Amino acid sequence: MKEWQGERDDFEIEGGHKLSGEIIVNASKNGATHLFAAALVNRGKTVLHNIPRIEEINRFIEVFKSIGINVMWADEHTVTIEPPSEFSISEINSRATGKIRSALMLIGPLSAHLKSFNLPHIGGCKMGERTIAAHRYALEDLGLNIITKENYYQISHRKLKKNEVVMYESSDTGTTNAILRASILPQKTTIDFAQQNYMNLDVCYFLQKLGIKIDGVGTKTLTIEGNPNINMDVEYFNSEDPIEAMLFITIAIITRSKLTIRRAPIDFLKLELLKLEKMRLDYEMSKPYLAHNNKTKLVDITIKPSKLKALYDKIHAQPYPGINTDNLPFFVPIATQAKGTTLIHDWMWEDRAIFFTELNKLGGNVRLADSHRVFIDGPTKLKGATIVCPPALRPAVMLMAAMLGAEGKSTLQGVYSVNRGYENIVGRLNALGAKIRILN
Repeated sequence: MKEWQGERDDFEIEGGHKLSGEIIVNASKNGATHLFAAALVNRGKTVLHNIPRIEEINRFIEVFKSIGINVMWADEHTVTIEPPSEFSISEINSRATGKIRSALMLIGPLSAHLKSFNLPHIGGCKMGERTIAAHRYALEDLGLNIITKENYYQISHRKLKKNEVVMYESSDTGTTNAILRASILPQKTTIDFAQQNYMNLDVCYFLQKLGIKIDGVGTKTLTIEGNPNINMDVEYFNSEDPIEAMLFITIAIITRSKLTIRRAPIDFLKLELLKLEKMRLDYEMSKPYLAHNNKTKLVDITIKPSKLKALYDKIHAQPYPGINTDNLPFFVPIATQAKGTTLIHDWMWEDRAIFFTELNKLGGNVRLADSHRVFIDGPTKLKGATIVCPPALRPAVMLMAAMLGAEGKSTLQGVYSVNRGYENIVGRLNALGAKIRILN
């Protein structure tokens, strides 16, 4: 069985070095996977620019190829996608779907091509129970039956379809699934309590380029006029990744470095920066400019060495425009360097907070209150250690960031989780003065 990049690789990190210079934020992992699913609304050729070369995308491409979709890298970060004239998913790559939760978003667009089909159970980060309720209820309202079997989801059509859907919970992938299903129905559909996160906006902007009428983009209520017969050649630019920008902000803070982060999508970082500003972070920000999609506002942020103070209030994630749940873990290593006690409440994910206590191996003082809350006492001096990489993307890179600020050598073992979401992260950080080696 073929190995995937990082499954047996380790990162050896010599921490305690200041970084300097500039780093450019790559386009987003989540935006790319949502756009891959959205491409199946189109029966013509879709060209997607700004697609990161990461393991999550490699898994998605493996899934696509296994069901007859023609996918090619046109250049370093451009992908062309051409669906087959007839879909069959009997030979779908279940090993690849078992690694990515984003494969769930295929249900909506595939329902335009298949009367019934089975989708293998999906994977992704291992952070306790993650239901598909938001997907199920929305898609059932839009005319699908979804039955969960032992190893797969059984999807079929039913006659009853509603014209209005209320999202069961604040799910980014659930919202996109509902949008894509509505986009291929010959009716006008209203989706309420829709997420307005960056990847959902990219999907809406892309669908609008396909000619689908969507009102309310950027609000909680979307009205979509579907079209099941779109067949055109289209190009779209994926937008930049606010989660990668937050990683670089965190690394600058942990290493006490002056670092400029270019092309940061500011509308999805404003609250994170406000919290850090109240913690006394010193930074400068450029005037906004537009991304290649001519929609997303970008800025350049220069982080300066700062003496941080813990917030009196807890730090917790919320649906957009709150702190992004993917950014919440980065506040844990940041809090180890802030004077005082910080409470971080990770209410959204079961058991993810347990991964935060891995920072104690590096000398942090992280106290687990329960499976959702930790108290962090700071500042503490971090020191090198060997840690097995968590099977979850954001906790994995959180540890990598902390290791860059820890004195001495650290080893992060089995870094597939990091490679799922970050392209050439070692080379890019080493160019700033980090000292990281990949051990095979």
